[in-house]
Amino acid sequence: ENGDPLLVKKDESSKSKKDADDAEKEEESKEPLAKKRKKKSFHNINELLAEAKAAKQILLEKEKRDAYDNSIPDEVKASYVALDCEMVGVGADGKQSALARVSVTGWQDEIILDTFVQVPDRVTDFRTHVSGVRAKDIRFTNHNAMELHACRKKVGQILQNKILVGHSLKNDFAALMLDHPKSQIRDTARYKPFMRASGRNGGKLRPRKLRDLVKENLDLIIQKEGQEHTSVEDAVATMKLYKCARERWEKDLEKELASKHKGYKR
Repeated sequence: ENGDPLLVKKDESSKSKKDADDAEKEEESKEPLAKKRKKKSFHNINELLAEAKAAKQILLEKEKRDAYDNSIPDEVKASYVALDCEMVGVGADGKQSALARVSVTGWQDEIILDTFVQVPDRVTDFRTHVSGVRAKDIRFTNHNAMELHACRKKVGQILQNKILVGHSLKNDFAALMLDHPKSQIRDTARYKPFMRASGRNGGKLRPRKLRDLVKENLDLIIQKEGQEHTSVEDAVATMKLYKCARERWEKDLEKELASKHKGYKR
């Protein structure tokens, strides 16, 4: 009734062995996981020291800029404005630019003017992913959007007798159909220390992106990937960028002017 004792004993022995094998496999499978859990990642001491040094350098540079900024008279600060414009595309392919928003800010980041502009032509590309401009912003029914000629006149009045700071200002001038005295322009896209030589062995200097210059010189992030641009933010960032280089920039201009006068005398 109970079967052959030898067969029962053999079955029990096989079962015990199987259980032992299973337990061993389970322990083996747990072992790498346990090792992974025990393993901790540590920062390289040299990397930590380099990061601390970089952070200290940024702080020292900021303190130096603040001290220099405080030494500038208020009337001099009041003579500076920053300009940035947003464009939309017109024409069959949308590649022709038309003015859609204008922002003018001051030395202390204050907003002097920020307005959408009515576009008289049919817009074929709003470039919203970059410009942040939508159809409702520039409709003629939108009373917050200025008429183009009124906007040009307003901007021209603001810029009168001002030192103008901007990035790739030729694009803004083209959209506004305005000009400004060369001696009163501070274009961060055309300032040589902010430019980069093209080609392996140097060559022609090329403008760099405002976003990269601001990150590199001020450790600030603007124009985040996937986010719409804002002309106020760009104008403020351009002024900050100019301010960090102003001392050297103005000295270079003085030397250049003195050299020209010397040449005239000869």
